[in-house]
Amino acid sequence: MQEAVRSDFWASALIRRAESGGANAVVARKGDASAGAVLVKVARLDGTANLYAPALGPDGARLWLNLERQGVGPAEPDVDAYIARRVKNDPDLWVVEVEDRQGRHFLIEPVES
Repeated sequence: MQEAVRSDFWASALIRRAESGGANAVVARKGDASAGAVLVKVARLDGTANLYAPALGPDGARLWLNLERQGVGPAEPDVDAYIARRVKNDPDLWVVEVEDRQGRHFLIEPVES
């Protein structure tokens, strides 16, 4: 079984990957440093965005879901409204925002779209 990585460490690594790839990235909201769930918002700087949430795959490995499939976005205000609702229910939630005109998420785990 794979040991969980601290949320603060994971968020920092994602930000470094995004910045190394030429994008801007910030922690938009800090949650519990050791175990808070993380949402990844990718803003394309044109009023649209995608939101990615962690999930477990059939084999128990972590993967990411593009929440546009569940009706979240692509309008950036819709993505932000969804995040606000999630934060009300989960005060430990982290949000990492990547600004990238190409819409790259920089996640290294599998992403289901």
